Order: sequence, then structure tokens, then C-alpha cells
Amino acid sequence: MFDQIQNDMKTALKNGEKIKANTLRLLISKLKNKAIEVGSSLDEKQILQVIQKTAKQHKESIRMYKDGNREDLVKQEQAELDIVEEYLPSMMSEEEVNTVVESIIQETGATTMADFGKVMPQVMKKGAGKIDGSIAQSILKSKLS
Repeated sequence: MFDQIQNDMKTALKNGEKIKANTLRLLISKLKNKAIEVGSSLDEKQILQVIQKTAKQHKESIRMYKDGNREDLVKQEQAELDIVEEYLPSMMSEEEVNTVVESIIQETGATTMADFGKVMPQVMKKGAGKIDGSIAQSILKSKLS
């Protein structure tokens, strides 16, 4: 996947797509920094984690810019988020997340919010990077409260 991102950046540079090239350049930089941090080349799971973290940062920036009435920056962040999300697997729908949450609750026998800490990690593990944590959290809270 790393090679694909690098090739896409080169293509974007050749085609004069500045936003895409800059976004991918930043993503490549984050991936290289993570590889240095772990001391080896990254596997697909680690690459996905970095991409997901980057997407999450863009979403947070969009939220903050909206709160500050900075539509120009919202558009820029949204464009960058769209580019980053091209490299993420498709996320589960809310209904699919609900099904996963219910199955984990059944398996663990969770009944109260005190069980939240043992259920949530299993939900995220079962989703394997395809579950939005905030959606899973809100569904789980509603089921356990």
C-alpha cells in the first residue's frame, strides 16, 4: 500500500494536482516516521492505523473549523480527508456495527456500563479497522445504559 501511495503522489505531481500531491506527501511522511518509530518497515495493519489516525485528525480539524466559521479551511480539510479516505477500507454501516456490538454483548454477557471496558475492545478487534470507534461507542452506550 505504501508503494501505491508513493505512485499516486508522483502521478498527482505530474498532473498538477497540488492538494492531492501535498496530502499524499504528508501521509508518506507520517508513514516513514512511524516506520522509524517502530524500527522496521510497516505491515499493512500498521499502515492502515496511520491512515486512520490521519483521517481522524482531518475530521477533528473540520469540526473545529466549522465551530470557528472558517468555511475556506473546512473545504480544504474535506478535500484532504477525501484523498486520505481513498486508502481506507470501506467502513461498516451503522447497522453492521450494531450487529457486531449485539453479538459481543451476547458473548460476554455484558449488562451494565461497568462492562463497557471489556466489550469495546472486542468490538474494535472484531471490526478490524472497519468500525468507526465513535459510532461503536454510542451504540454500545445505548445498549448498556
